Amino acid sequence: MVTRSLAAAADGLVVVLLTAGVYLALVAARFVWFPLAFTWPRPTTPVTVVVAGLIATVYLTVAWATTGRTYGAGLLGVRVLGRRGGPLGWARATLRALACIFFPVGLLWCAISPTRRSVQDLLLGSVVIYELHPDPGVRVTGGSRDPGAGPGT
Repeated sequence: MVTRSLAAAADGLVVVLLTAGVYLALVAARFVWFPLAFTWPRPTTPVTVVVAGLIATVYLTVAWATTGRTYGAGLLGVRVLGRRGGPLGWARATLRALACIFFPVGLLWCAISPTRRSVQDLLLGSVVIYELHPDPGVRVTGGSRDPGAGPGT
């Protein structure tokens, strides 16, 4: 739970920075096109929330569908995989991202679940593994992996 929370905090910071970057890019474009009439745009809270939500959805989807890790997950040695240990795929990665954004409390289920799976994992057939030594070629068979177990145990 602590590892996943720290990874989520790092990813939240990435989304905030990406959102700020999009805002600054739009401000720069507005300044280039209308330099004499330039004023700083003041987006409303709903607009900011929707844009940040879209950025978070794209960020999580791309990360989970391609490498199985977001920036925060990479820092803490966490990876999201499909049931059989392969990549999550674009459709399930998108659905998982949306579920995590719109129902974040479902992530807390991993704290009491005997299999350490969140509601999102249970619904979408994903699994979160902990890798002490990340190796992109590793494929997991089964529902989870004990990071402390060595070969043959």
